[in-house]
Amino acid sequence: MSKIPKRFLEFSKNFAEVAEAYDTLGDAVHAAGPLTTRERALVKLGISVGARLEGAVHSHVRKALATGLRKDQLRHVALLALPTIGFPSMMAALSWIDDVVGSKRKRR
Repeated sequence: MSKIPKRFLEFSKNFAEVAEAYDTLGDAVHAAGPLTTRERALVKLGISVGARLEGAVHSHVRKALATGLRKDQLRHVALLALPTIGFPSMMAALSWIDDVVGSKRKRR
């Protein structure tokens, strides 16, 4: 996976046991249910969008792309959030997705 944030790498180095436990917990929750890898990627992105966690959105977009999900599918997650979290929050999430995937249209 590309572009692991420097802060997370430093955390993992300085607190190796905690980082390992965090990874183990993540593996356990992913294995605990019937969702596919792609479905889990969309859910994690949706949670990050709803919680307005910019770094998490960036991370989960990269992870979702690695599963083979398309840019338009990831942008759709942001659009689906509109009625629940409102226009400004949806626009922020869309911009965070585009930070990773690039703008859909060229600006004039």
